[in-house]
Amino acid sequence: MTPVKRVVVTATCAALGIVLPMAFHALPGAGNVWLPMHIPVLVCGLVAGSASGIAAGLLAPVISSLLTGMPAAPVLPAMTCELMTYGLVSGLLGARVRTGRLALDLYVSLVGAMLCGRLVSGALQALIFSAGSYSLAAWVTGSFFTGLPGIVLQLVVVVPVVAALERAGLVEPRYPDAR
Repeated sequence: MTPVKRVVVTATCAALGIVLPMAFHALPGAGNVWLPMHIPVLVCGLVAGSASGIAAGLLAPVISSLLTGMPAAPVLPAMTCELMTYGLVSGLLGARVRTGRLALDLYVSLVGAMLCGRLVSGALQALIFSAGSYSLAAWVTGSFFTGLPGIVLQLVVVVPVVAALERAGLVEPRYPDAR
């Protein structure tokens, strides 16, 4: 991917990370349930690499918070670290996981990134951002139960979007001969 294309993909994903939550926040609490900001960051890491994923994971929540007030300031640091982890890990795994099957590669990379991001968020909440008042039960509830619809949405949307971008020739295919 050319540097210009990488910047365009990163900027587009960061912009989607601002716009998608605006649509979901029309319903109270929908952001915490559907996790719309996660999707473009995960896509960015998978198609443009870890540096772009990190950039989208930083830019989307910070700019969104400045423009819309969401995520709220107390949530912003942990959420930014979580999203940056999604971008980093999806990019790293996306570049290294090669099973010979595109969908399997993408799902392994996606699930690995989703787990790592949630672990980083929980660790930072427990050790830094909410030290002393954050419990394992709060982490499990917030990271897995409340966001279960969003987790399912990510699993249903991210892989087909990345595969469609590859098929359309908008990003380099993982397996060029399979086209």
